Amino acid sequence: MDVPGQIRTCLVRQAGSALGSVQQPGSDGDTSMTLAHLAGVICEQLGLSKREAARLLRDVSRSRGIIRSLEVYYAPDRTARLDTFHRRFLDPGNCAFDIGAHVGDRTASFLRLGTHAVAVEPQPDLAGLLRRIFGHRATIVEALAGATSDMAELHLNTTNPTIATASQDFIASAYGSPGWENEQWGGKIVCNVVTLDALVAMHGVPDFIKVDVEGWEDFVLHGLSMPVRTLSFEFTTIYPQATRRALARLIALGYHAFNACIGESMSFAHGTPQTASAILAWLANLPLSANSGDVYASLEPKRLRAVGEVEPVPEIHSDGWLKLGSPSERGGSNDMA
Repeated sequence: MDVPGQIRTCLVRQAGSALGSVQQPGSDGDTSMTLAHLAGVICEQLGLSKREAARLLRDVSRSRGIIRSLEVYYAPDRTARLDTFHRRFLDPGNCAFDIGAHVGDRTASFLRLGTHAVAVEPQPDLAGLLRRIFGHRATIVEALAGATSDMAELHLNTTNPTIATASQDFIASAYGSPGWENEQWGGKIVCNVVTLDALVAMHGVPDFIKVDVEGWEDFVLHGLSMPVRTLSFEFTTIYPQATRRALARLIALGYHAFNACIGESMSFAHGTPQTASAILAWLANLPLSANSGDVYASLEPKRLRAVGEVEPVPEIHSDGWLKLGSPSERGGSNDMA
């Protein structure tokens, strides 16, 4: 995907003045052109103006982690796959919550499908980026999602600055795990906590909720007292306890049909909906190198059928990281909310 000539020219000029000596890894010094093209791709996907594009470019130039995440999650070849996958859950006019919105690629997909999107993100830099990207097109909530409305500490990964977690147990599990050996959690901020119930009260009952967090999934789901049509939550192989508690919560809410995706494949691992016990058994047999993925639950099992998948479920290799690789390589794919 390319961008209109005048927008690209504007972005290249803005990049040259905004970035100075900052260089993106792998760009061979051509940082301005790389970021200009990246911002241009995002602007075309979202319909931003040249002025909004320039502001966005200045924002992302401040963080290599954000740059890497934008490059990965707004890749042109990913957009169609993401929309095709989400289309089974959402119809025009529906509402979707993006909990742990990170750089907003899922929010962008929700908007392209004609839904009202609510993006929840606790990290100030990322929340600011989301406001710049979406403006009034989406509702941005700068808060940490959790079980009760209160205040909580969010631990920041200083090695990979777009990753954060409110779970001390997740940090302990990550310590020394393959792919996480060099991760450092030296930063910390205090965040307002919002529950899913509070978001429902403010924005209405969503048709789909996506929860992409770091070991905090069960806390987020305990903030929901009623089932919604479909939802997903992230699982990680280094901290399966959170996954088991999250599944138990969904069972208590009344869900009986489940499926799952590995990594960012956007392809169901099972052709038909599974029981909770079957999903748990499948998760227990995954190698540690599978790293992460998402579990889906729906009150309408037909939405969890693997029909018309864009690509086959990827093979899991026990000697290497799946899809985007280790946390450092994937550029902070799972930030906390």
